[in-house]
Amino acid sequence: MSLQCGIVGLPNVGKSTLFNALTAAKVLAANYPFATKDPNVGIITVPDERLNELEKLVKPERVLPTTVEIVDIAGLIKGASQGEGLGNQFLANIREVDAILHVIRCFEDDNVVHVDGSVDPVRDKEIIDTELILKDIDTATKRVERLQRSAKSADKDAKKALEAGQYILDKLEEGVPARVLDLTEDQKEQLNEMMLLTAKPVLYVCNVDENSVISGNHYTEEFKKAVAEENANIVLISAEIESEIIQLDDPEERLIFLEEMGLKEPGVNRLIRASYELLNLITYFTCGVKEVRAWTVLEGAKAPEAAGVIHSDFEAGFIRAEVISYEDFVKYGSEAAVKEAGKMRIEGKDYIVKDGDVMHFRFNV
Repeated sequence: MSLQCGIVGLPNVGKSTLFNALTAAKVLAANYPFATKDPNVGIITVPDERLNELEKLVKPERVLPTTVEIVDIAGLIKGASQGEGLGNQFLANIREVDAILHVIRCFEDDNVVHVDGSVDPVRDKEIIDTELILKDIDTATKRVERLQRSAKSADKDAKKALEAGQYILDKLEEGVPARVLDLTEDQKEQLNEMMLLTAKPVLYVCNVDENSVISGNHYTEEFKKAVAEENANIVLISAEIESEIIQLDDPEERLIFLEEMGLKEPGVNRLIRASYELLNLITYFTCGVKEVRAWTVLEGAKAPEAAGVIHSDFEAGFIRAEVISYEDFVKYGSEAAVKEAGKMRIEGKDYIVKDGDVMHFRFNV
């Protein structure tokens, strides 16, 4: 799928270093604002231990994981909503992504200059939020003005739409990001029409020093308190550590390095999985001697949609899906054993795909 997470944040918080670690793309990471002028896009493999287990059982010719796209977007400064710095470009790029990875600097380093002269994660977050909200107010105002003209016709639906749009605009003007609003169906419809920047789901990535990567520090604690009401996920990661890990080609060396750091796996693995969840994605599998493969669908997708991810003909000519839960596949050890145990299900067009389903589609064209 082409859904994307955009890495955003102030300049010099570690965005490009993190992007390099995620993609090993070696994009420019420099100690000055706007090192990233054009967005870099990386296609990232999603770590999934279930693929390893399926490979052991099926012994296919190849294994293909699923992926997610990550975009490294230019750093934002105060005044971006008015075009300061690379503001217009930043806001245009963020409008194109489906979710936001907001990188927050939670480390001290005299060699890496903070754009505002001091480390303050809460202030940094508020700067980004303020600029996005200001841009959203501009967008919402234009929408409400159009709705006001429509409402003059005395049409009830137009008046309802105006009330919904006005409510969202009022909340934005109070400084409330659209993503935290508790909305009615009418208000949700208007929110979708507005395509607001602050409506996008957010994952906060606290970039810490290597001594804070497990338990955090006073910066991360203050930040957690500041975002507690947002109910957003927070990932602690040291972009510097991750950049060192990707330079180790030997798996044994990587394992030793991780053990020395007290880590079970690279932090980017956790971040990638969290990004995948942020986009509301789930994984289903196809298994055969030629290929074991992970496929991506939106949570709530029905069987024909899942079939269409493989090929449009599969969706157009969908007849049924043969479905095995991942747990049953591992428990019984093979498709044949699952069938013998009566654990394979035959599902129709209304079946909602579950994360971990092992699926085989029957179709005609």
